[in-house]
Amino acid sequence: MRNFQAPGRSAIYASNGICATSHPLAAKVAIETLEAGGNAVDAAIAGAVLLGICEPQMTGIGGDCFVLIKPAGEERVIALNGSGRAPKAYSADALRARGLSSVPVRGVDPVTVPGAIDAFCRLSADWGKLGLDRVLAPAIRYADEGVPVAPRVAFDWAEDGPDLQGDARKFYLLDGAIPKVGQVFRAPGQAEVLRRVAREGRAGFYEGEVAEDMVTSLQAMGGSHTLEDFAATACTYTDPIAGDYKGTELVEHPPNGQGATAILMLNILKHFDLAAMDPFGTQRAHIEAEAAKLAYDARNRFIAEATPRLDHMLSPETAAKLAALIDPNRAMAAAEPLSESVHKDTIYITVVDKDRMAVSLIYSIFWGFGAGIASQKFGINFQNRGAGFSLKSGHPNEAGGGKRPMHTIIPGMLRKNGKVIMPFGVMGGAYQPCGHARFVTNMVDFGLDAQTAIDAPRCFSGEDGMRVESGYTEKVRAELAQMGHAVSLSPEPIGGAQSILIDDTGILIGASDPRKDGCALGY
Repeated sequence: MRNFQAPGRSAIYASNGICATSHPLAAKVAIETLEAGGNAVDAAIAGAVLLGICEPQMTGIGGDCFVLIKPAGEERVIALNGSGRAPKAYSADALRARGLSSVPVRGVDPVTVPGAIDAFCRLSADWGKLGLDRVLAPAIRYADEGVPVAPRVAFDWAEDGPDLQGDARKFYLLDGAIPKVGQVFRAPGQAEVLRRVAREGRAGFYEGEVAEDMVTSLQAMGGSHTLEDFAATACTYTDPIAGDYKGTELVEHPPNGQGATAILMLNILKHFDLAAMDPFGTQRAHIEAEAAKLAYDARNRFIAEATPRLDHMLSPETAAKLAALIDPNRAMAAAEPLSESVHKDTIYITVVDKDRMAVSLIYSIFWGFGAGIASQKFGINFQNRGAGFSLKSGHPNEAGGGKRPMHTIIPGMLRKNGKVIMPFGVMGGAYQPCGHARFVTNMVDFGLDAQTAIDAPRCFSGEDGMRVESGYTEKVRAELAQMGHAVSLSPEPIGGAQSILIDDTGILIGASDPRKDGCALGY
């Protein structure tokens, strides 16, 4: 039980359904969708699309999504890949010929075709109950009427807003200025797009006037995108991958997502007695950082749409060899820097309904405000997911026409004894595999409940050195520096997380990260 005299929040207990996500309006809409007779898929779509209005710097209809679904009455997990592809004419050779060693982060070069809307339409048709018109109605209303800017959203907007270019400034600034807390953000152009999707399905987005607006806008900026690229967009069902950690099984999306990195990291951590360490002390932070360096190095080498060595990444032998490289007293040099870009901006939503259908859904435009550009007529903010490609010749993730780039966004689920016990997700771009591993080890090794595991301080060793949150003591930071880590206080919260435990008693227990504006709600 938490200390009720200390800052914090309680988990949410409910019997019929719970949604946990990063904005309260989206959680509220998801619960209202369940109460109206919808299932977890309907609720997750309703909440996710609304999050593109509530948190436009994080996500939107110009982005991608990945989804894990546990159907009602079953324990199997189904994966849906809603990530889009580079235009057919996209060429690594052409980018290299311009003297580029990596795909630019902003502008038209990194824009891949949005995949999320196709995935939402497919999910609704295959698994939903209410239909798109009912499910999209709340997002349409809020896009028309507006949403007050929440505190964390304003914090991110101030950082990312200066990167907006051209028409995006018209749609995502208020009178040319970055919105402040409490100001109302409206997106009537997106409301009209969603009305067309509600009427026409995916054709309302990938064909006709909306597609023409996107393609014309991108071509005017030098893009090679065509109407054929948009019309050909299609999500794909795939088989999840999984790995066991001391009796708890972590279920992840397969590549082109980076979920295999989290499984590899846990496989490495198995070789250390984390439970004997101080959960927020020096030794645990050090071992986790070293495991992350090794796992991310493998990710950088292997993960792509067609991963050549996935079995190698997931094998116990690989993890054992990597674990043997870790010096418990000294930090190793950082892994080779990424040539492709990694991000920190996304949203996550999870819903479990009264029939115990569970949805774990993550949805993103990659960097803050994506490519920083938007379509001229409807104001669709384009993702910069192509910045996840490598320009290294012969790399499995080398940029190419019609290819999906390596993706950082990963929804997760936990199973125990063959039974799904928890959909969860950890936002934070590159941090996500480390965040999944820390969430699992917080609960398995240290016995923390999900809300406490989410609240707990975080650290991450990435391309900027070892960033630690203020929850770590000055003593721990000094000891980590003495071990060779380039330690600094993180200028912003590291990631954000949500989860729903399907308890053995039949009760649902929702947890949500205080680092975000959101919450868990149930009924």
